[in-house]
Amino acid sequence: MTPSIALLSIRTPMLDIAYEAHGPAGGEVVILLHGFPYDPRSYDAIAPVLAEAGYRVLVPYLRGYGPTRFAHAQVPRSGQQAALAKDLLDFMDALSIEQAALAGYDWGGRAACIVAALWPERVRCLVTGDGYNIQDIAQSIQPRAPVTEHRLWYQFYFHTQRGVDGLTANRRELCELLWSLWSPSWAEGPSLYPQTAPSFDNPDFVEVVIHSYRHRFMYAEGDPALEGIEQALVQPPPISVPSISLCGADDGVGPAPEVDDDVGNFSGFYRRRVLAGVGHNIPQEAPQATLDALFELLEQTQAGAENRSR
Repeated sequence: MTPSIALLSIRTPMLDIAYEAHGPAGGEVVILLHGFPYDPRSYDAIAPVLAEAGYRVLVPYLRGYGPTRFAHAQVPRSGQQAALAKDLLDFMDALSIEQAALAGYDWGGRAACIVAALWPERVRCLVTGDGYNIQDIAQSIQPRAPVTEHRLWYQFYFHTQRGVDGLTANRRELCELLWSLWSPSWAEGPSLYPQTAPSFDNPDFVEVVIHSYRHRFMYAEGDPALEGIEQALVQPPPISVPSISLCGADDGVGPAPEVDDDVGNFSGFYRRRVLAGVGHNIPQEAPQATLDALFELLEQTQAGAENRSR
């Protein structure tokens, strides 16, 4: 059963971002970011523990999910990586958050990685699902190994009108299929899916998702207002903040490689942990491992946090 959680909202230049808040208002801030096709329920076993430890824990619904809405009809329904990062930065600005610890995976991990790379002063530390999540869009047109192309079938499906129509008509069934394919060893997944599925009924969900998977392959133009961020990512920037990467050994969309090919993208403290029996939805499948990584980094960076609070 989903716990009773107060739902809040904050206006940013692009969105009315719905978010769940836990813990004392004056606590050091931790922001937890979900991916596609998930929602804040991924952190139900994590946020209360952090709150009990005294942290202010914020879990936003990304653009196109749940109660989050676009602020104006004129805002492009973009799902590009720069939009996700700008949403996170705007969210922090709107709430006057000078610096936060970030944890995210999939789309949320991408937002967290970009903000950590481009605005490191805003990020205390980072727990990222599957390592360096910033897209190298220029390389997206290059073919990959057939087994990888097979795993990305849904992305190619979304490049077609058939995919748009299919996601529109069958969003809950399609996303449930992705849950099962991406987390094949997660026994609780089927019973938990109904708690998350209503978040995909957002009126902008389909448009944001389709744009996300087209933009990353250069099949759709980006939001002109975000071009500066996209240009800053053309040469993949390093992440200098203390970071831990958590990778699911059973991830059906991107299983962890034997050799960590992301290590060169992190210039500060960095560790990778491959989690046996865990798929793509890392925080919900492995809450304790996620908490362990967060607490390790929070303790490591405690001195800096205390200096900022003085």
